[in-house]
Amino acid sequence: MENAVTRDLPTLTPQDALIAVMIGISASDEDIRTSELVTIQSIVNLLPVFANYDIDRMRWISETVFDLFEEEDGLDAYFALIRESLPERLNETAYALACDVAAADGRLGETELRLLEEIRYQLNIDRLHGAAIEQGARARHLTV
Repeated sequence: MENAVTRDLPTLTPQDALIAVMIGISASDEDIRTSELVTIQSIVNLLPVFANYDIDRMRWISETVFDLFEEEDGLDAYFALIRESLPERLNETAYALACDVAAADGRLGETELRLLEEIRYQLNIDRLHGAAIEQGARARHLTV
């Protein structure tokens, strides 16, 4: 289902798609917190999937996500772009990264929860696997 928004979208690398998922969940509540940005930066600096990633692309990916979120059918285009760019074997990785970013500030708002649910649906994450991923994110981000 191609429209003006999806027709003009760039091709993303798998790493770009992972970053787009993290930026998307951070921007979902229209309040990108420092803790979320620090989490994204740490993930990109530490995970092997980003070992050869050109970090300068992050700004462009962020702008692309923000532009899509402003469009009427932008969310559909956002998910189409991610599904097209992300190998299926990285779907659970994408969901885990989204959960980590969402949990980074210690609170999950309604819009973040809805977007996480949509990510899980769009990436075809099994409910049981999704619950395990979510529990892992909660455990990693607990405070004393």
